[in-house]
Amino acid sequence: MKSSELETMRKSFDTVKKRSNSIKESASIKRLEKRCREIKEYSIENNEELLNQAIESFKRNDIEVKMAKTSNDALDIIDELLAEYKTTAIAKAKSNTLGEINLKGHFDGGDIDVIETDLGDRILQLKKIDNKPVHPTGPASHLNISKITDIVNDSLDANVNPEAREIMELVRSDVLKRLESARVGISGANAIAAEEGSLVMVHNEGNISIVSLKDLHIIVAGIDKIVPTLEDAISIVKLETIFATGSYVTSYMNVVSGPSKTADIEKKLLKNMYGAERVVVILLDNGRSEANPECLYCIGCGNCVVHCPVYNAVGNEFGFNNYLGGRGVAMSKFIEDDETCYNSGLYMCTLCGLCTLNCPVAIPTNEIIENMRKLSADAGFYPKAHGKIKDNVFKNDSPY
Repeated sequence: MKSSELETMRKSFDTVKKRSNSIKESASIKRLEKRCREIKEYSIENNEELLNQAIESFKRNDIEVKMAKTSNDALDIIDELLAEYKTTAIAKAKSNTLGEINLKGHFDGGDIDVIETDLGDRILQLKKIDNKPVHPTGPASHLNISKITDIVNDSLDANVNPEAREIMELVRSDVLKRLESARVGISGANAIAAEEGSLVMVHNEGNISIVSLKDLHIIVAGIDKIVPTLEDAISIVKLETIFATGSYVTSYMNVVSGPSKTADIEKKLLKNMYGAERVVVILLDNGRSEANPECLYCIGCGNCVVHCPVYNAVGNEFGFNNYLGGRGVAMSKFIEDDETCYNSGLYMCTLCGLCTLNCPVAIPTNEIIENMRKLSADAGFYPKAHGKIKDNVFKNDSPY
């Protein structure tokens, strides 16, 4: 990342810190942290049981369920679904899981336009190159208003001033126009309630509501998102919001428990009143079954990278795809392989532990990274300078 981008990112992170610090030390938030840690521990330990329960609940709610072992499996399922709908555009909501499977890259150069509806993600999409996000909920936090103005004007052949409202209104108008032909919406989910068969999604912009109104709503979510009940799911997304944005709650909280329906005429059930006539959930494994359980406790708030000294120094080159910082490095081993883990910044981490101290569910990322270095070295991936020292010690009983 450029030095100017890092400076802007750090300023944005300071704003998040100030907002969250003003509320996160309260007794109620501390109780919520403890509760959410217990929810995640139980959910990951009992993931298979909850997965089976969720599948049955989805079927009861008339939600179709597809299982995807890998990213390619998920993309194949999406391709099959889209083949049934004649659409030239897909309305996409912000989702780290969709970034994980590289949905946009899959459709690059094709006949289907994947349109980001989140403002930050849309700005990065218009940027075209070097457009990896820097924060789970603030993807364009590294771009100042001057740069964003240039991106928007160049991409949309416009001439807006460097004024936030003007930029927002231009991008909103362009997105809504492009979405007129979209019959399919696609999103992730912040949490899944196994008992109710409900998917919880939080947002401030109202864009997920638009996505969910398309004829087909596809939801791609990792199996680690499943928790026992809707009350548990709400607790998770509330804690995520507090640490991601410094707000007690987001503007919108969508709970999807089935397709749009009405029975107001002689109690005859009719689908597709205003929203989706069809909801399909793709539950993604993609290495999660083999992952370190504590890696899967993550609620996606991004507070670890906000406080990480390495991430604040080098930016999003420390991490893997949309999974940023040390936790992203750790997950890359299971999503991809040891080489990817090494190249994602395995040896960038200082093991300082600030990520763990500032994680609302206390994921010991620094300990996980330290253990992974041994596994990586055993697999042959380690800094060459370290290898030279090792060889010298073996040959000369000295590092020199």
